[in-house]
Amino acid sequence: MNHHPIRGLYQQTVEVLGEQIVRGVYAPGASLYPDQLEQELGVSKTVLREALRVLASKGLIESRQKRGTVVRPRSAWSLLDSDLLRWQGQGIPDEIFLDNLGEVRHIVEPAGARLAAERRDEADLAAMQDALDHMAAAGDDVHAMVEADLLFHRALLAATHNELLTRMEVVIEAGLRVRDRIVHGAGHSADPVPAHRAVLDAVRAREPEAAARAVQDLLAAAAADLHRVMGEADPGTTK
Repeated sequence: MNHHPIRGLYQQTVEVLGEQIVRGVYAPGASLYPDQLEQELGVSKTVLREALRVLASKGLIESRQKRGTVVRPRSAWSLLDSDLLRWQGQGIPDEIFLDNLGEVRHIVEPAGARLAAERRDEADLAAMQDALDHMAAAGDDVHAMVEADLLFHRALLAATHNELLTRMEVVIEAGLRVRDRIVHGAGHSADPVPAHRAVLDAVRAREPEAAARAVQDLLAAAAADLHRVMGEADPGTTK
């Protein structure tokens, strides 16, 4: 028996409902009615039940007596879940989401750069250099540029050799994807290679403070590009 079509429907249902909840189509406190959802999404009871189970595991919904399935308050959501981060970044993200991502990056990445400068090995340097080479070769290819940027920042976190800090890549990736999609897609960003090369040079030289400063400079430039594209009047509001 081939279960792939069912699995595909189940994944699509999770995606559709998850994104709708995160975007506020179903606000906290709203009830979800299975019979209605089955008709709207064109799925079976089995598929919908499994999809709702996944959404419940992410803290988005819960079952209540007499009210059925209800959307939980945002404070109960697993906000660091990779799917939730991705859903929040789709479309036009709100300012609060961008602020939160920016603040996390400003906290995590300079500290990560310090550790990377102290602990990196040759394999780490090679991974960062490879990402930089891909970045230089990306040209006007937005997708290639985004992927190269992600590759570089993953390699930087990996160079800390701290497995918990490395897991922060899910947040960094969410922030980078949103920022890069907006900025590179608009074609208004400066060449990102020199700023990233400065980070690599400092990490290679084992200069922790220089590495941290280079990352801070990179983040400041990224924020300026984002504000320019989004037409923000005050560049101090979004990181």
